[in-house]
Amino acid sequence: MKKLLVLTLIVVMVLSACTPKAPEVSTPEVPGSTDTPDTPAPTEPSEYTVLYSGEITTLNYLVTATTSEFGLAANMVDSLIDFDRYGVAVPGLATEWESSQDDLVWTLKLREGVKWVTHKGEEYAEMKAQDFVDAAKYLLDPNNESKTANIFYSVIKNAEEYYEGEITDFEQVGVKALDDYTLEYTLKSPTPYFVSMLNYVCFLPANGDFLEEMGELFGTDNEYFLYNGAYIMETFEPQTRRVLVKNESYWDKDNVFIDKIKMTYNQEAATLGPELFLRGEIDYADVPASLVEEWMKDSEKKDMIRPNRTSFYSYFYALNFDPKFEAEYEPENWKIAVNNKNFRKSLFHGLNRLSAMTTEEPYSPEQKLSNTVTPKSFVDLDGVDYTELDPLKEFTNTESFDEELAKKYRDEAKKELEGKVKFPVIVYMPFNSGGTEWANRVQVIEQQMENLLGTDYIDIRIDAKPPTNFLAEVRRSGKYAFLECNWGPDYADPETYTDPFFPGGTYNFPEFAEGYVEANGEKVYTNLATAARAEVHDIGKRYELFAEAEAFLIEEAFVVPYSLGGGGYSASRLNPFESLYSPFGVSAERYKGQKVLDKPMNTDDYVRELEKWEKERAEALKNQ
Repeated sequence: MKKLLVLTLIVVMVLSACTPKAPEVSTPEVPGSTDTPDTPAPTEPSEYTVLYSGEITTLNYLVTATTSEFGLAANMVDSLIDFDRYGVAVPGLATEWESSQDDLVWTLKLREGVKWVTHKGEEYAEMKAQDFVDAAKYLLDPNNESKTANIFYSVIKNAEEYYEGEITDFEQVGVKALDDYTLEYTLKSPTPYFVSMLNYVCFLPANGDFLEEMGELFGTDNEYFLYNGAYIMETFEPQTRRVLVKNESYWDKDNVFIDKIKMTYNQEAATLGPELFLRGEIDYADVPASLVEEWMKDSEKKDMIRPNRTSFYSYFYALNFDPKFEAEYEPENWKIAVNNKNFRKSLFHGLNRLSAMTTEEPYSPEQKLSNTVTPKSFVDLDGVDYTELDPLKEFTNTESFDEELAKKYRDEAKKELEGKVKFPVIVYMPFNSGGTEWANRVQVIEQQMENLLGTDYIDIRIDAKPPTNFLAEVRRSGKYAFLECNWGPDYADPETYTDPFFPGGTYNFPEFAEGYVEANGEKVYTNLATAARAEVHDIGKRYELFAEAEAFLIEEAFVVPYSLGGGGYSASRLNPFESLYSPFGVSAERYKGQKVLDKPMNTDDYVRELEKWEKERAEALKNQ
């Protein structure tokens, strides 16, 4: 057996085909525990108040794949590993782990004395290794309709076979409780990024007795939920308020500095937030692009506004090859048009991403744009960024917006589609009405693209949809033609950005595109991604194959890469550089380690703290 010591695993390390080794460390660095002279002392007791506009549909973290839902659960249930504020892996519910020589069997030692408690803080049971087994069994029951089961069964031995009903004995699935505090996973094949996956929701535990007791009620209310994380949901009144309070039974409660988090529902949160922040009624508000200049020029407001960090969430415009929207938007006409490559390319090169981004980031919009689905700096190969690998680098450094190319492809599409489609082609473009930027953006895009390509060619129809359940009602239901979508990574490997486009994925439109079928009966993209996934030993080759698959997706204009998540501006009484840092999993959603500031952080504070954090992070990664 070769030892994997918990403080050594960081994002860059999973690029090695060999398991890294390092000196054993017994106690992890406390995330966000380092006070600086620039950070005001927190007020005691510490409360944090925010607004939200989109209500969750479930607290059941074993079934959801929605950030707002599993992000909330992440504060109430801990994961096997965590990432500190520099992105270094540290112990969570697991204190150490090791792999077999063939990297197929992983053994984890669990933290003893972790308590499951009810919404009233009353002890229900001690957390045991069996809780991870029971959670996996629940996850792999198709009747529970987990949206992350595929992530789990993509790596765990016999998990997919159990899910599909090919085997019925759960003992054959590669997850075992060797004793109360020893958990074992057996993989179907070596997986270079496996440890990073342990920070994702499908690997969170659940008490089996409680699951059985609750049945279908599990996760439908704060009372039908067990807590072993930093917070307990004391109050849950849908479309009214949520209140999280510090879990006094939490194993690491000394590093939880916010005692109460109050979340108030307001459908107009995006509009009302800035004013409520100025009145001192809330502690965080996004400042929309339309107000940034006003705040920056105001002598008082400028000390309350700061930039937000960009994230590893990738935003892109998806073209739907399997439209399910209403007949008034002519889905069959759209389906014929979107299957024409020249038509797609006209949209690809016709979207002025910079003008679209100014609705969200008026000062430095180019800093948020991304030319690839996988963001820069996500992973690298021997110091070369993944996005700089051939043939992907052709797109990485090339602006997609090109008026002349857009018109050229438009003219070709018109010739090829003459007599086959009705012009103008309706481009149905719904949007989430919960934020002003998105509403402004679709109007900018409608005007810009119609002016460029002509209203005799396309007719963009924008349609405001309510924020609650938007993903289920619009994106997952296929009720769009051209839609701003996003995807966040689940583990440290380029494969995570192929997941949504793979057959069965959230955006599996390559599967529905006409043509592109190869000799084995599979579509080109499926074969490219499958070949990359199969390469688990030669990491260099693996990354090159993924780069080829992603380049194909962009070259064929199945997607239009757009931007990175995050960014923009906010008024906040939190220091973002105290928060846990990870481009994947649930760590970044946690309030653990953060303190409420006496006064908001301004832009100068932000720049100073960012520079300090970057230096400290570089040192942390070097000394891991």
